Amino acid sequence: MSSIIIDELSAADGTLECSVRTSADLERFFTDEPFRTSYDVSIADVPDGVLAIPVLAQICPVAWANGADIYVDEVDATFARALEDVRESLCEMHDFLEGGTLYAKRTIEPDPETTDESGLLFTGGVDSTCSYVRHREEDPTLISIRGWTVTPDPSDDEKWDVLRDRISGFADDRGLETAFVESNMLSFLDHPMLLAHYKRYVDGGWYSSVGHGLGLLGLCAPMAYARGMDDLYVAATHWDGIDLEWGSRPDVDERVRWAGTRCHHDAYELTRQERIDAIADYVRDEESALQLQTCNDRMDGNCGECEKCYRTAVGLRLEGLDPSDHGYPFTDADYHELRAALERGDWVLGEDEYHMWADIRERVRETEPATPAERAFFEWLDDADLDGLVSASEPPLTHRLFWVGARNAPNTVYNAVYPAWTAAKAGLRLVRSDR
Repeated sequence: MSSIIIDELSAADGTLECSVRTSADLERFFTDEPFRTSYDVSIADVPDGVLAIPVLAQICPVAWANGADIYVDEVDATFARALEDVRESLCEMHDFLEGGTLYAKRTIEPDPETTDESGLLFTGGVDSTCSYVRHREEDPTLISIRGWTVTPDPSDDEKWDVLRDRISGFADDRGLETAFVESNMLSFLDHPMLLAHYKRYVDGGWYSSVGHGLGLLGLCAPMAYARGMDDLYVAATHWDGIDLEWGSRPDVDERVRWAGTRCHHDAYELTRQERIDAIADYVRDEESALQLQTCNDRMDGNCGECEKCYRTAVGLRLEGLDPSDHGYPFTDADYHELRAALERGDWVLGEDEYHMWADIRERVRETEPATPAERAFFEWLDDADLDGLVSASEPPLTHRLFWVGARNAPNTVYNAVYPAWTAAKAGLRLVRSDR
């Protein structure tokens, strides 16, 4: 029987660590690293049943993909019920998920002290900035997580330092608190092997398409418990009417909860352009020089040349803002470069990008162009084959060949080949998030 066992759970000051044992058929989905997460608040007094939440949030989707059962000594009863609800949602979303059962020796129902504090997962992108604007009267704690777009590898130390400084500056300017979480959740799991097995079923990567809603929220549980945090917000990527197989959706995130804390999938009723509208109102009313950070290639500003930078700049122009005032070096000449890059298929685009450009196109049809270059781009976009732009984009052949080979290779063969593949590992993390 397929199984995953959580054991040797320990917490010291702000560091959580535990080891995991699996049945032989699941070994390939885990590396030799123990699961680790660190917080900037002490978690020494957090009950073991809450400390188990971060690792459960990472391994449960893997277990459900293989019909495996999970065993843990102690778990928070509220979260155990939440996992049943999330499992139902993910299994309805993804046909390849089989489900599985969580077995705990003990369930607990702690009564944490609450402080009316709220938290917001925050990167400074369009989605999380919109959520801040919507909830700014609550003075939410801004939570940043290292482990996905910024990896725990030492090579990403500088990126993490830049992100911390930027978020801290944003918080200081508004009298907000911050919380920084660091985890090895994607190097504890063998993410390339998960892609090798399941990329054929999903539009993005394993974590983006399956695991990140439950995973990122679950990482925050010990910190939220220690701080007495009542509400935890995660900004929506998509919006009502888009039914994509995505790991963070209302039917996932709204079901995540544990003792003292409920999670919320925020601004799902707004399209991405409408979120930019909300930001633009805030800019005009309160902060004319607000800076956004959406670029996946840089943390110290926006490159201005990737698809996400161009897309955000166009969205700002549509709302009557100058992108250069908000972190994007965009001029009329960039409309030509953007069109050429889209037509060449320079970027790997998925269904979510399709909907975001379709959303922009709807606004374009309602907007009078400000310049000849803008008019030319608007006219092209009005007739562009967005389906063709998405279908023409796909991962490199070398990646696809690796996925097929790894999926069918015995563990001994895969383990021998894997070290040579790590150099390409970053290319396999198809990350599409503005949060």
